[in-house]
Amino acid sequence: MPTQKTPDPAKLDRLVAEARRTAESRENDYREQALKIYPWICGRCAREFTRTNLRELTVHHRDHNHHNNPPNGSNWELLCLYCHDNEHQRQLEATQGSTMQTTRGEIATHSPFADLKSLLQRKDRK
Repeated sequence: MPTQKTPDPAKLDRLVAEARRTAESRENDYREQALKIYPWICGRCAREFTRTNLRELTVHHRDHNHHNNPPNGSNWELLCLYCHDNEHQRQLEATQGSTMQTTRGEIATHSPFADLKSLLQRKDRK
């Protein structure tokens, strides 16, 4: 019959100390701070989160500077994964300008709905 070993108290103390250090560093992380400050709701679509799906809630930096993490959270907002991706896509499109370019670098000038109103009016007359 195998005998049970008694745990080494020094090893347990080291494990507990390491767990506490890890927890403190996690609490100092800006995501953990934001989750303490703000309600667990997406700032765009108002989806509510619980502990089971909290991993889908992200911290968005309003000024897009990930190094700007004021302790009061004024540069953060909580967004779900989908709204966060959408926000960054909008930022990319804004920096690229409002003109659409083709794969060859030419500016697209075709507007398929440009004359839609007159086409609809013609059909109404018939």
